[in-house]
Amino acid sequence: MSSSKTAGAPAPRPAAGQPRRFLLLSLACVLGLGLVAMLLVVFGLAMAYPNLPALDTLTDYRPKMPLRIFSSDNVLIGEFGEERRTLVRVKDIPDVMKKAVLAIEDDRFYEHGGVDYLGITRAALHNLTGGAKQGASTITQQVARNFFLSSEQTLKRKTYEVLLAWKIEQNLSKDQILEVYMNQIYLGQRAYGFSSAAQIYFGKNLKDISVAEAAMLAGLPKAPSAYNPVVNPKRARTRQQYILQRMHLLGYISDAQFADAKAEQLKIKTDSSEFGVHAEYVAEMARQLVYEQFKEDTYTRGLNVFTTITKADQDAAYLALRRGVMDYEKRHGYRGPEAYIDIPSTKEEADNAIETELADHPDSDDIVAAMVLQASPQKIVAVSAAGEEIAISGPGLAFGAAWLSDKAAPNRRIRRGAVIRVMREDSGWSVTQMPEVESAFVSASTTDGAIRAMVGGFDYNRNKFNHVTQAWRQPGSAFKPFIYSASLERGLSPSTIINDAPISFDAGQTGGQAWEPKNYDSKYEGPMTMRRGLTKSKNMVSIRILQKIGAKYGQEYATRFGFDADKNPPYLTLALGAGAVTPLQMAGAYAVFANGGYKVSPYLIAKVTDSDGKVLSQANPDLAGVAANRVIDERNAFLMNSMMNDVVRYGTAAKAMALKRPDLSGKTGTTNDSIDAWFAGYQAKLVGIAWIGYDKPKNLGNRETGGGLALPIWMSYMQKALKSIPVEERAVPEGLVQSGDDYYYAENPPGTGVHSLEGAARGTPAEEKVKDAVKNELF
Repeated sequence: MSSSKTAGAPAPRPAAGQPRRFLLLSLACVLGLGLVAMLLVVFGLAMAYPNLPALDTLTDYRPKMPLRIFSSDNVLIGEFGEERRTLVRVKDIPDVMKKAVLAIEDDRFYEHGGVDYLGITRAALHNLTGGAKQGASTITQQVARNFFLSSEQTLKRKTYEVLLAWKIEQNLSKDQILEVYMNQIYLGQRAYGFSSAAQIYFGKNLKDISVAEAAMLAGLPKAPSAYNPVVNPKRARTRQQYILQRMHLLGYISDAQFADAKAEQLKIKTDSSEFGVHAEYVAEMARQLVYEQFKEDTYTRGLNVFTTITKADQDAAYLALRRGVMDYEKRHGYRGPEAYIDIPSTKEEADNAIETELADHPDSDDIVAAMVLQASPQKIVAVSAAGEEIAISGPGLAFGAAWLSDKAAPNRRIRRGAVIRVMREDSGWSVTQMPEVESAFVSASTTDGAIRAMVGGFDYNRNKFNHVTQAWRQPGSAFKPFIYSASLERGLSPSTIINDAPISFDAGQTGGQAWEPKNYDSKYEGPMTMRRGLTKSKNMVSIRILQKIGAKYGQEYATRFGFDADKNPPYLTLALGAGAVTPLQMAGAYAVFANGGYKVSPYLIAKVTDSDGKVLSQANPDLAGVAANRVIDERNAFLMNSMMNDVVRYGTAAKAMALKRPDLSGKTGTTNDSIDAWFAGYQAKLVGIAWIGYDKPKNLGNRETGGGLALPIWMSYMQKALKSIPVEERAVPEGLVQSGDDYYYAENPPGTGVHSLEGAARGTPAEEKVKDAVKNELF
């Protein structure tokens, strides 16, 4: 019985809990390993965190700031430095710019603690499902990377980026982080920060940008070269449209704003170096002056230099000079194309060849370089570097008509493949040319010497030599007033009779070669008053005056006006302006006559401030009216002003009467052989100097004079500069007596002093014993 029971018993089963125990054990191991790994990570992070770099560069944020040059009315005219940046506080950043950046870079910026875990998850899921790869770096992480880390794609770098982001969030507020980001980020075209980018891409202050412009700028941080609207306009617009969609989706802009922004046609500045006014010579001169004081800090400290020029004055001077030079060019004939190429037959090769060649002939403002595609005596078809096709016919061909003929020399003819210059005028395009002649213009206040406008040459990009400050040229007849002024202190008066007759000097008298000067027109009028001699710019009269007072005295007297004695030697040729002066010197010198006898030194920089607006240096100019600055008698200045007023009314500058102002005075200047042409003139409060000539001195043309070349430049400027300035009549100073139509020093009334240079001087007994040096040179 017992054996049968045993045989029928069931076999034992494995324990039901064994697999479960195995799973639990495995899970515990995994969790344990995970915990160990986490502890190791935490330990590693804890060890690494104290070794993170200090945040001084963020908490005391002082970015490299360029040197900026401004006009007196706060127009930016120049910028120098590796990084073009305008520091702007977060409160001054327009809301639309902030929202555009947040929409595309980090829309949860004000919600996360430096690392956006939700964003990381979203990006990871998106990347796993395919499509364009998305990143999840927050603005805080980008700040950490830009300031402290490289851009290498490694786990170590990413770890440090996360740690730094946490640290930054603990030490800076969200607004502080956003402010640093929006000032530091690189946005192409050497622009750092959105304020600088707004100026460079749109020519606007950041506060003035539209929704569409903000979206365009917000697209730049990801890839400044790829989304640069100057270089890649189509790609930039695609990204801009996507950012606008994001802004709309997030509720940052309304339906109407979204529709308007999508349709807005943006005007991108293609020349990123272009400023609101042509003041390149001013900006460079200011840079040099500031560098002398601040050395290498000049380009990184964020200095702001406020010059004395005004935009209106500078614009007027620039246009006047350009117009004057081009008028001269038109009178002296076409010299032919600048270059030739053989244009390939295929369009792609032709386009490349044309683009390459025109790159060597940059435009000069409105003077455009163009490649001729077709040419005949009736029509020219050309293309510019911008790809614009230009058709010229009728009057537009007149300047180059002689070079369109088949009979023209092959190496000068306008034909297919020729590089020519064209200009758009009211009647359409016309053929022109780049000038070889140079010019300069400067104007300044006569009360303190503040420079109001300065144009140092025709085109700064072509010739950086500043002719206002660096060109030492003969002033010619424009120097005569200083000789006349000296003579007033030697007993002469405006009514002194002087013989306008030929005069010559042998080698023994000159100490060198024989000299036989002539009047400009080789005409002589005999005895005339000193006043008329200046009005008609008679060389013989000036020479006799200097011979009377002595060349050494004339040289020494001229130094009162700021001229260098060593550049104006004491010879009789000084009477004809055979020394050397700069246009800037002439401005300071003529200001003495304008302000009643005070020396004011032309200056350019009014003040220099740091990036926070703290004044670091301020101009302290010499002022008219201060006794210590007087260099000539007030009566002398009055008489010289009166005589030079006659030059404008009746003499070589009579064209200026077209301005319909009786308070203008000045003097034309044409040097020997018409090498330099000047006009120096002024109104009581403003002096202006115009010069024109070749860098390598040569004849400007037998009929070219200061009155025909330089005076029109001066007039064009003064017409605008004096528009709102009332006419000013000068009061007669004490110590003058009037007899007939003229004035005399009270101590030298009519009948005394020097009545005539054609006989004994009617002055002191000692003077009466001295024979006049030109007595034998009667007409």
